[in-house]
Amino acid sequence: MKLRGLLFGIATTLAASTALAQQPVKIGMITTLSGPGGYLGQDIRDAFKLAIDMEGGKLGGVPVELVVEDDALKPGQGKQIAEKMLKTDGIKILTGIVFSNVAGATVPDIVDSGALYVSPNAAPSNFAGKECNANYFVVSWQNDSLHESAGQYATNLGYKKAFILAPNYQAGKDALTGFKRMFKGEIAGEVYTRLDQTDFAPEMAQIRAANPDVVFQFHPGGLGIAFLRQYQQAGLLGKTPMVLAEPSLDATTLKAVGESALGLSVTAHWNSDFDNAANKKFMEAWTKAYNRAPTYYASQGYDAALAIASALKATGGKTDVPALRTALAKADFQSVRGAFKFGPNQHPVQDWYALKVEKGADGTPMLKTTGTKVLSNHGDVYAKDCKL
Repeated sequence: MKLRGLLFGIATTLAASTALAQQPVKIGMITTLSGPGGYLGQDIRDAFKLAIDMEGGKLGGVPVELVVEDDALKPGQGKQIAEKMLKTDGIKILTGIVFSNVAGATVPDIVDSGALYVSPNAAPSNFAGKECNANYFVVSWQNDSLHESAGQYATNLGYKKAFILAPNYQAGKDALTGFKRMFKGEIAGEVYTRLDQTDFAPEMAQIRAANPDVVFQFHPGGLGIAFLRQYQQAGLLGKTPMVLAEPSLDATTLKAVGESALGLSVTAHWNSDFDNAANKKFMEAWTKAYNRAPTYYASQGYDAALAIASALKATGGKTDVPALRTALAKADFQSVRGAFKFGPNQHPVQDWYALKVEKGADGTPMLKTTGTKVLSNHGDVYAKDCKL
């Protein structure tokens, strides 16, 4: 009887250990799923889920559970969600934030609590330099560098006089700072719009009065759709060309504005037509799963999942944050954008390309990669101030 009891005890312990080992790692996703910018978070969420589904419910061979909450583009709501995920759910890996104002209110609490945050989009300048944190990784870009590519491209195209606009929040400020850093011409006008603005008639009048030879504007999501439609209605599209960074003209924006976007110049770190194995695999799986064109946000959500997968694989599913950090820093995954590595501040070092809106084979406007590389192996100016 004693032997039988001992064997039963051993079997029970092994069963409990196996069950414990199979408990999925929870990953918290705080993202914007409602309002004019809701499709941005939806694409991040759907691409992240796609990476999990492609592994049969796992990342890096480790079972995971994705816990998704909508911040509704409200910083306070994002902060409350993060607190619940950290304190109630005990989540150690978080991701998903789209907008920099939500990140500003939320990310410090996450990283200061000892958890890991992997950004698929928002990357404000104040987190990239002196305030960088060992628990904070960015898979997308640093806000400024995203728009530096547009400033450089506008210079390359020979424009001398630019009118620039962006919403009055951290990412908007970073956008105009980044553009001005690389644009070598004159700034004919600089305007900050509201983050909830829908009527841009006053701005159209200012552009017309300034008579620039190029316009740069950063308005993500529904803001960008409204701006481009009104730019066309004001008769400016055929008169004054635009150079844009990718958030101002993604696949959803392009579908909404249609032929009014033909001829626009865009800079991007990724496009659906990139010819590499990882991107082809992603595009095939995405099209099969969702039957819609992916945005840049989808590519970044997918890459964020792959980055986390590489870390979980290295730790064998253990959520030991220092070990996860070490693994993440290696960037041991195949990005859909091609060459990718983390700089000293754990933000991307990557290439930026020129895109053009042209008619596809079916006559529908599409973003086509021109083959011109605008910036190579480009990081950000704040990395030098980060002491990790």
